[in-house]
Amino acid sequence: FPIYAFIFLLIASVLVALFNLARSAEQRTVNQTFTWLARLFIGGMWYQQMLWKMPPMFTDNPDGSGGLRYWMGEMGKYAAFKQQAALVNDLMLPHFKVFAFQVWAGETFIAVSLMLGLFTRLGGLLGTLMALNLWLGLYNRPDEWPWTYFFLILLNGLLLFQRAGRALGIDAMLAASTRSGGREKGIISWIT
Repeated sequence: FPIYAFIFLLIASVLVALFNLARSAEQRTVNQTFTWLARLFIGGMWYQQMLWKMPPMFTDNPDGSGGLRYWMGEMGKYAAFKQQAALVNDLMLPHFKVFAFQVWAGETFIAVSLMLGLFTRLGGLLGTLMALNLWLGLYNRPDEWPWTYFFLILLNGLLLFQRAGRALGIDAMLAASTRSGGREKGIISWIT
């Protein structure tokens, strides 16, 4: 099932991009195309990361080992700040299933948001916050390169602040439909 959902998201992203290209000359630039591709690839990365945290076990190991519980334990050991380690060890791990589902759902939302260009600023914000959590949580772990997470913070932040969903995404269509008198209105103007 996950591969079919991924293929559906890829096809949907291409169809949305083609619709935008046909609808608006403003969308027909190298910058818009590159932004769409960057958003698509970063969304694909979040999708791939979500796959090894699938409910109900929140791991891709048949024996139930590893997966999200293992990495949350690593955060509890190697967090940059003892307050974050205490939060993981004293609250999140004892109530693992509640928080594991939130992590999985959050990464799924980020993937769908970025791949389709739908509420991309919200997806970029959530991706930035999750990457920040990973950066600080695994900062001191041996064999981990903290810059990986720092670059994820930057990339997701760019998608947030550059309104990347307006580049060949559904957000471009939503923004066009909410304009009144040359000005956008409502919450749609912020999340797109």
